[in-house]
Amino acid sequence: MAAPAGSATPAAPAKGSEAALAAALADVPELARLLEVDPYLKPFAEDFQRRYKKFSKILSDIGENEGGIDKFSRGYESFGIHRCADGGLYCKEWAPGAEGVFLTGDFNGWNPFSYPYKKLDYGKWELYIPPKQNKSVLVPHGSKLKVVITSKSGEILYRISPWAKYVAREGGNVNYDWICWDPEHPYKFKHSRPKKPKSVRIYESHVGISSHEGKIASYKHFTCNVLPRIKDLGYNCIQLMAIMEHAYYASFGYQITSFFAASSRYGTPEELKELVDTAHSMGITVLLDVVHSHASKNSEDGLNMFDGTDSCYFHSGPRGTHDLWDSKLFAYSNWEVLRFLLSNIRWWLEEYCFDGFRFDGVTSMLYHHHGMGQSFSGDYNEYFGLQVDEDALTYLMLANHLIHTLYPDSITIAEDVSGMPALCSPISQGGGGFDYRLAMAIPDKWIQLIKEFKDEDWNMGNIVYTLTNRRYLEKCIAYAESHDQALVGDKTLAFWLMDAEMYTNMSVLAPFTPVIDRGIQLHKMIRLITHALGGEGYLNFMGNEFGHPEWLDFPRKGNNESYHYARRQFHLTDDDLLRYKFLNNFDRDMNRLEERCGWLSAPQAFVSEKHEGNKIIAFERAGLLFIFNFHPNKSYTDYRVGTALPGKYPFFYW
Repeated sequence: MAAPAGSATPAAPAKGSEAALAAALADVPELARLLEVDPYLKPFAEDFQRRYKKFSKILSDIGENEGGIDKFSRGYESFGIHRCADGGLYCKEWAPGAEGVFLTGDFNGWNPFSYPYKKLDYGKWELYIPPKQNKSVLVPHGSKLKVVITSKSGEILYRISPWAKYVAREGGNVNYDWICWDPEHPYKFKHSRPKKPKSVRIYESHVGISSHEGKIASYKHFTCNVLPRIKDLGYNCIQLMAIMEHAYYASFGYQITSFFAASSRYGTPEELKELVDTAHSMGITVLLDVVHSHASKNSEDGLNMFDGTDSCYFHSGPRGTHDLWDSKLFAYSNWEVLRFLLSNIRWWLEEYCFDGFRFDGVTSMLYHHHGMGQSFSGDYNEYFGLQVDEDALTYLMLANHLIHTLYPDSITIAEDVSGMPALCSPISQGGGGFDYRLAMAIPDKWIQLIKEFKDEDWNMGNIVYTLTNRRYLEKCIAYAESHDQALVGDKTLAFWLMDAEMYTNMSVLAPFTPVIDRGIQLHKMIRLITHALGGEGYLNFMGNEFGHPEWLDFPRKGNNESYHYARRQFHLTDDDLLRYKFLNNFDRDMNRLEERCGWLSAPQAFVSEKHEGNKIIAFERAGLLFIFNFHPNKSYTDYRVGTALPGKYPFFYW
């Protein structure tokens, strides 16, 4: 309603004013708590207000138009294809740019136009195929399908449904086929989800490389051979990479083509369910490495150009392309894109019983510049303003809200290198709602020290700063190395430390050379100090616990399609004549001690000493006193350090 003539419209509070702050505090339920913890965020109170109001508005609109986020996030129950109780088939797609939509496949002899969809409002299309007279299955389990799109320009396009639940590549085919997955006896979960662990110790895993053989390993192999190792090592959480279907194996699972399909290169959906269920029987939490930051640009077997336009699920034009990753970028403000992504989150939680997610590429999502060419100095102005993609941030808030509403014990982890303030604060404070963020500066620091500095030049203060530089009350997952550090072009920590001597001197029968001695001891120290000082959770990439040699490289043209480096040589630690077993045992003992003492769930450590001359770091956490001697050639007897509590301390020495 317009203001009456001659009257003035009330002015909005000036940015940064007391009135503006009061308005923000009124709109965001627990913003006062965030600003109490970090008063330097007060000038940005209106940004938190705007973000929270945007989140609340979309959540309210979903409630008004869709019956709530619970119903909205069940898109997979209507979209795609579904067998009806009467034996018929119901199909639904969102293709706003299409002129016509049809279903074809083995079931109709691949006649492209015999089953046309009916056009609905808002770019949706639906089809009902009545049951056969003999009541036999219309589209049998294992049969192939395609959605046929006629574009406005007259093209006839064969597409895989974005909601396809199983796709596979047969023989020498380049593209994947959409296959109806409707087994007569679907897998039934036998074990309940584990309770949320107080201390999160994550084993980052890739099913395909989990065998020492030069081949793609299976879900079955991982279940039978790797899960028992993870349990024995004391990890209570698995992060499974490369599960969402990706056409290009060498993408490490980060170029997704089918978002609702578990990768068929490792086996069937039922075998993945068995893997998760078996992990649950061991008390192990299972996280999915979810990729909602971008998608493969494939059109034949991906989302790109699904309806014949470049603006279906993605931004149109240059904004829809990630220049560095050569992939497509979602339009997070689009209603149906929100339905698709939130339903995808729920699908993995409900269908496969995953216990949470590690969100990949969060930095790329948060900013219009996608983090490219940015150093992120820590200046708070870098995290607020027009460079922030608040549509993407709002989606992440909605995703976290959905996950923690459905399953309060779920865990969400953000892969964010920028250090966005409040990303891991509650949504009620105006935060992003994540439980943890990855402490991504820590592995870079270790690699830098090993590559660029002599041992005697290591700076103790700088090491401590890197390990403790995290936001108060925003939990971090610390790690000495992940899959990123092992990729081709880099090397594992063990290989940086010991290099060529790993080929000749890792036998217990060989001389204990200075290189091997130094490498084994530093490998242990780096991992323990990272574990104890670096965060509120810990992560290890599979195989690195025992000092896996060399690097990681998937089969590709550049290496003659070799699997030699796309494997994990677990047999090395099983050989009693090799020194890998000592590193493996240390990792197990370290995790078991944390389980007993709980330093990851304890308050941040108190560092009592970082002595540059003596190369000593000492700190206390969870009632334990940690003392590290990084001096390359000096040992100390009767070394004195201060402690908060007097008394006798049990002594652990590795």
